[in-house]
Amino acid sequence: MERPAWAPQGIDISVPSVSRMYDFYLGGSHNFEVDREAARKAMEFMPGLPKVMQANRAFMRRAVHHATTLGVNQFLDIGSGIPTFGNVHEVAQAADPEARVAYVDHDPVAVAHSQAVLEGNERAVIAAADLRKPKDILDNPEVNALLDLDRPVALLLVAVLHFIEDADGPYAAVAELRDALAPGSLLVLTHASYEGIPLPQEEAGGTVDVYRTIRNPLIMRTRKEISRFFEGYEMIDPGLVAMPEWRPESAEALAQEDPFTYSGFAGVGRKA
Repeated sequence: MERPAWAPQGIDISVPSVSRMYDFYLGGSHNFEVDREAARKAMEFMPGLPKVMQANRAFMRRAVHHATTLGVNQFLDIGSGIPTFGNVHEVAQAADPEARVAYVDHDPVAVAHSQAVLEGNERAVIAAADLRKPKDILDNPEVNALLDLDRPVALLLVAVLHFIEDADGPYAAVAELRDALAPGSLLVLTHASYEGIPLPQEEAGGTVDVYRTIRNPLIMRTRKEISRFFEGYEMIDPGLVAMPEWRPESAEALAQEDPFTYSGFAGVGRKA
């Protein structure tokens, strides 16, 4: 298999990657046949997966814009993935040219691309680190040089926590990050769930099995389990809801949403 010029040396291009599958769902070009194959297999069970990913991105953009209206102009986006249209820094810096964005991902392809996209942008960085090791993120020199943790930060955990198994301590990781953030900081989160999927659980479970097969288990949590990530935060209206229902741009836009976009939950909390 030929390695394209954009693929960093040392990555195994015979194994599917969650961030490259996500890139494929969003219509990006930084994915391999092995990623497309796994993504198509997952779509056999849930044909609406690209719509779910688009809804994730649309929610993220609305939440980032909302953060800037609250005066929060620092962003820590963990599990940021491969840069695509409408990234956090584009939305945030359009609203506030002083906005600073630190991206974090453990996928070398995502990191390499982010470096290329961010070249020349002095208010955005990418750090290679893993959500399962919050201390590595908080101690990262690039993150520390850019963000002032004594001022409010919007912590983005968009479509990432459902890839962390309970055994890896997702609640403890989120709590550790919360404790490091200043009062007034925000938690912006989306998470997959069987609740809201317009399919029987057995059928949607086929998609979950595909991710398990590629050794990236997709952990479907209930709304109650997802709400636990917001401990220590006050929920911002409308609370923890389906992605399209979080401050939609218009009633018309909401009416036109695909049923699959109601799969899972989104919310924003503010640290007291």
